[in-house]
Amino acid sequence: MSTKTIAVLTSGGDAPGMNAAVRAVVRGGISYGMQVYGVRRGYNGLLNGDVVQMNLRSVSDIIHHGGTTLYTARSPEFNTPEGVQKAANQCRALGIDGVVVIGGDGSFRGARDLTHAGIPCIGVPGTIDNDIACTEYTVGFDTAMNTAMEMVDRLRDTTESHDRCSVVEVMGRRCGDIALNTGIAVGATAILVPEVPYDFDRDVIQRMKFTQKTGKRHFIIIVAEGVGHTAELAKKIEEATGIESRATILGHVQRGGSPTLRDRVMASRMGFHAVELLDQGIGNRVVAFRESKVVDFDITEALEMKRVFDKDLYDVALRISI
Repeated sequence: MSTKTIAVLTSGGDAPGMNAAVRAVVRGGISYGMQVYGVRRGYNGLLNGDVVQMNLRSVSDIIHHGGTTLYTARSPEFNTPEGVQKAANQCRALGIDGVVVIGGDGSFRGARDLTHAGIPCIGVPGTIDNDIACTEYTVGFDTAMNTAMEMVDRLRDTTESHDRCSVVEVMGRRCGDIALNTGIAVGATAILVPEVPYDFDRDVIQRMKFTQKTGKRHFIIIVAEGVGHTAELAKKIEEATGIESRATILGHVQRGGSPTLRDRVMASRMGFHAVELLDQGIGNRVVAFRESKVVDFDITEALEMKRVFDKDLYDVALRISI
């Protein structure tokens, strides 16, 4: 039997493009003749009944906004069997037949648990880190990279003016994709990511000294959040080279801002595919992007996948960032 009433929520860290995904779910659901509810503040809102019926105008003029109009929150209560059952009962009380969950791995585990409690769920990958193994792309990744690139480009002006070294930390606790791509885009001398062990002297100091010999006088070092020790690295670089070095942590500025075209389109495609699955009565799936196509995987299968770091692109960065 086709799903007649669905809900959509955003969970975990916010990411630019989440609003575009919400919009696609709401309008896609309505196009299939469904009633669509918006759940505010993630699973916490589902537990507390913070739910509102959506219509076409509910999602007008949100596609270009960062953040999430449905808000997001952590929910320790939902991470218990009792909490999951309470959320499932809330769905039944509201007549909700399925839920689209926009978020990361933790959000998908919740979607799997809720599916097992009788409420079919579909996950849509929304996280700036691009750290979900089953998909080549997550909503928010492109905007975060472009924001980081723009910030480093601005920082370069003062770095160049003072012949300094700027050590810039970008987000990515377990995943170096933002650092790698941003580093290539800004011409960083060194890029440090959690997936590749580094030697400070070989991978930072010697690269700087080599480029110094070719006439370079200012340097950008990009460090992923998962590598850390950014301020300490800047201090060690100054001690080893005599070059004035400053640390800059970009932080949560990378989560905000108007989403790029790619994030808006990808979010729309993924959100609509989630609705298509629920319309067919299918649950316990994660929407993904692979080989230029929107596909889907069983949530358990998706969570067990191992993420593959793009070592080829990292090797390119090493060769051209000199």
